[in-house]
Amino acid sequence: MTEARIAVIGGSGLYEIEGMASIEEVKPQTPFGEPSDAIIIGEIEGNRIAFLPRHGRGHYVSPTELPVRANIYALKSLGVECIISVSAVGSLQEEIHPLDLVVPDQLIDRTKSRVNTFFGGGLVAHVAFAEPFCPVLSDILYQAAVETGAGVHKGGTYVVMEGPLFSTKAESNLYRSWGASVVGMTALPEAKLAREAEICYATVACATDYDCWHEAEESVTIEMVIANLQKNVGRAKSIIKTAISRIPQTRECGCGEALKDAIITAPDKIPEKTKRELALLVGKYIE
Repeated sequence: MTEARIAVIGGSGLYEIEGMASIEEVKPQTPFGEPSDAIIIGEIEGNRIAFLPRHGRGHYVSPTELPVRANIYALKSLGVECIISVSAVGSLQEEIHPLDLVVPDQLIDRTKSRVNTFFGGGLVAHVAFAEPFCPVLSDILYQAAVETGAGVHKGGTYVVMEGPLFSTKAESNLYRSWGASVVGMTALPEAKLAREAEICYATVACATDYDCWHEAEESVTIEMVIANLQKNVGRAKSIIKTAISRIPQTRECGCGEALKDAIITAPDKIPEKTKRELALLVGKYIE
């Protein structure tokens, strides 16, 4: 099967990347079902890229229903080592204006209806997640964003809520009291599963609104989200194209060895079915 080392997961409004050459579509089968949509593979300036529209082209998969395990497993099966995620978020801080970008470095998980691990079924692994975004990939994205002239903020905490409804004012103000920077619906369980799959993962979060906490601003609506995200799509694509050429061929972060000391279960206790299903992720550690 065609391989790609770098993947882009596009959120609301980002359903394709122009300028890709030698394009083909694949839809790998996984133990967790099919990914959100066909994965588009092509070349940008000599780099093999896999592009996956997170919600499907036409935006028909809600945040809670995303087949995230299938998405990450499918990208892993293509040889992906780095994932650039683009997502729409609401700003929780005055200084993060609508149409600004944030490259976050922390997460708070407020989801409650999503499977957030590959493990279980007789195989236990406890993966370190203190730094949920790859620092090397995040820095590359930030520097690329600066060069586009974007209003971009380095670091910050991304609160991941369940959705699909937006926040209540009480929730929005609670997140602000925690010192969080932005709120969105899709960075988790993507970041957790990418770490378990030993894939570098970083996010370009596109602020579309002030959520609903800002008394002087209109509360968030889907029309506002889409209109502002569309304004940032072109800039996000420029950032991606610049960043891709700077991702090192050899990884120097710890993401590629996240499972090295994380598997607790004795190999002879792991059911054969689980070994088969997760061989792509754990085979090098348990065989």
